[in-house]
Amino acid sequence: MLQGFKDFVMRGNVIELAVAVVIGTAFTGLVNSVVEGLVNPLVAAVGGGQDLSGTWTVALGSGADAPEISFGLVVGAVLNFLVIAAVVYFLIVLPMNTLAKRRKAGVEPEPPAPAEDVLVLQEIRDLLAARREV
Repeated sequence: MLQGFKDFVMRGNVIELAVAVVIGTAFTGLVNSVVEGLVNPLVAAVGGGQDLSGTWTVALGSGADAPEISFGLVVGAVLNFLVIAAVVYFLIVLPMNTLAKRRKAGVEPEPPAPAEDVLVLQEIRDLLAARREV
């Protein structure tokens, strides 16, 4: 039972996922600072500085404390997501993909050498073919 758990934990996917979570957590601060320092001021300048959370609401009852559905809050969250995704893509993903393509350019991996048993079988095949010709 413990061996199965050890095999599961030591599997490459689990280790890679753990590393991705740690890196993603550390990367959150960088993305937040780019969004708060660069993107949000630009969006506020273009959009007139309007916060959408209080707009486009529908009251579900009458009275001061009636619950409200805020479509503006959802639209604002979707816009924030799209802006953050665009910033991450154009400032991080696209340059990294370009760099990876440049590194791979002109470099073709060497084919792997055949295994020892394949070499022995090829030798036997060649010997049998030579016998047939004689």
